Amino acid sequence: MVNSVSVRPVRGKADLKAFLDVPFSLYRDDPNWVAPLYIERQEHLDQRKNPYFRHAEAELFIAERAGRPVGRISAQLCALRSARYQDGVGQFGFLEAEDDAGVVAALAAAAGGWLRQRGATRMQGPFSFSINDESGLLIHGFDTPPSMMMGHARPYYAPQLEALGFRKAKDLIAYDFADTGALPRGVASAAAKARADGDIVIRPLDKKRLAEELRTIVAIANDAWSDNWGFVPWTDEEMAALGNNLRILVTGDYIAIAEYCGEPAAMAVSLPNINDWLVDLNGRLLPFGWAKLAARLFGGPPRSVRIPLMGLRR
Repeated sequence: MVNSVSVRPVRGKADLKAFLDVPFSLYRDDPNWVAPLYIERQEHLDQRKNPYFRHAEAELFIAERAGRPVGRISAQLCALRSARYQDGVGQFGFLEAEDDAGVVAALAAAAGGWLRQRGATRMQGPFSFSINDESGLLIHGFDTPPSMMMGHARPYYAPQLEALGFRKAKDLIAYDFADTGALPRGVASAAAKARADGDIVIRPLDKKRLAEELRTIVAIANDAWSDNWGFVPWTDEEMAALGNNLRILVTGDYIAIAEYCGEPAAMAVSLPNINDWLVDLNGRLLPFGWAKLAARLFGGPPRSVRIPLMGLRR
């Protein structure tokens, strides 16, 4: 049939480029979509470079009609998640597709088939690749751009997935806060009390001891978040890779570590919202994107900041 959709695994550089290119046509008229950097996404998908693959396996799929890419999806199994929950759940991610229920159905079937072959009995997502990366499907907020490490989506994805039998597993909520420079009175009083306690010290991250500091953050996060829905522990390798990618973006005072009686007890990680700087680069650093990014990076404070991680030891 002329309009039939075929789905096949990604193989080779040309297929990978086609996989990465899919959203560019889908969002060309969406002023709120921010194109990710090709080079960063390539590394994220590279099984040799992304430490996620030390404990997981994945397959990328691309949907085509008459030889033209019209959608994409990933299927993945994480050994750390499987060992923790033992619930038969496999995951999918990177879902993008034209407004065609048949395309979404074909992609979901390909991902589901791959997962079933490996023993999974349920499929959950989107996770690109894990809950520690981009998570969830946008259902409200299409009129605002995503912050860094957050996804965007077309409004038709949710009803098309629900038509296939998918149901909401959990609400993920992003809070937007305009910093007026003054904390609410109750919060300010609690903060002042904490600072006055001689046993509590709040300090910035020491970039000269970055590896050690990242291990501290991993230890606190894995303890503080361990009872959260869908929790999968960070590995030292994953946090180190994230730290390496963000090294140029982050000064010490973006990340705070609180010590109680000399022992690390809490942390808060804030990051410049790099999406504010990527909005007009179309995913590319060449030929002039790198110069624009450098000028914005070193030209002053960011317009907005994201706090993706905060935790207090139990």
